[in-house]
Amino acid sequence: MTRRTRPPPPASAKKAVCLALQGGGSHGAFTWGVLDEILRDGRIEIEAVSGASAGAVNAVLLADGLADGQRRVDRDLARDRLAGFWRAVADAARFSPIQRTVIDRLMGDWSLDRSPGFALFDLMGRVASPYLFNPLDLHPLKPILEDGVDFERVQRCRGFRLHLSATNVRTGRIALFERTAVTADHVLASACLPFLFQAVEIAGEAYWDGGYMGNPALFPFFRTCSSDDVLIVQINPLERPDLPRTAREIQERLNEITFNASLMREFRAIDFVTRLLEEGRLDPVQYKHVLIHMITDSEALAPLGASSKLNAEWEFLLHLRDAGRRAAEGWLAAHFDDLGERSTVDIRAIVDG
Repeated sequence: MTRRTRPPPPASAKKAVCLALQGGGSHGAFTWGVLDEILRDGRIEIEAVSGASAGAVNAVLLADGLADGQRRVDRDLARDRLAGFWRAVADAARFSPIQRTVIDRLMGDWSLDRSPGFALFDLMGRVASPYLFNPLDLHPLKPILEDGVDFERVQRCRGFRLHLSATNVRTGRIALFERTAVTADHVLASACLPFLFQAVEIAGEAYWDGGYMGNPALFPFFRTCSSDDVLIVQINPLERPDLPRTAREIQERLNEITFNASLMREFRAIDFVTRLLEEGRLDPVQYKHVLIHMITDSEALAPLGASSKLNAEWEFLLHLRDAGRRAAEGWLAAHFDDLGERSTVDIRAIVDG
């Protein structure tokens, strides 16, 4: 794979941020593209990463590559780790029964809505428990993670703080897994969709997908990081202009709202603290004025249906990667100078509607 390169920037030109990576199945390849461009650009120092589901996968790949620091050689290794993982996902999916139809391929439709394999898979997830149709608890990502990620390197990564979110099944609370204890099981717990996979049990606790309670979790940054800048890579649309009318459209929109709910709650909390700081009612020494930024591409992501999150064709992953690269390149050109100065997302407008 051809890697885009350029001379590294001077150290004085770099700025630190906390990265927040959303989950979204195969759409996580968009985040791959964003990270690839950030690493190539070289002006951003990553102080911490919070990820859920596919965001957790991308986070541990980053940690694997950047375990020894954030020099150019380490950034290149992280880019290789990301590319290698997503290539392995595509290779493993080549013989999957969940494939696009010939008509979809001819029409350039990335969804799997007309795929017989997807229809059967979707039906099984609605009427049967994964404890019934997947009694051996097989997870296609597990061997790819174990082969593609050196978790010992992840655990000793000193380059940045790492937070992976999962949902505790019994308590309904968010669980955060930190760098020093992360294994493949912790990543699978963060990516465990309860209709498809058995809950992942770790040390006597059962976990489901982190997207339910933290997609991604922002609050760990506020107590551990010196940077005021939080850069969110968003792959789940917050808004949709059209009213869903079919059963599938309603279900898909409900899933989007559910997986954005925790982020909206944190936005409201950040806005509340910001208002109090602006009014002089809170001590700025004790409370952080958080600067929020977001990289997304609504034109590329919004038209994609929920079924495309299970589409692991290499062409689709490359399409998403390239969209992520372009989005990150455009954001860096427009907003790099805003880092440390101001938010580039109006969260007040988001939470007030």
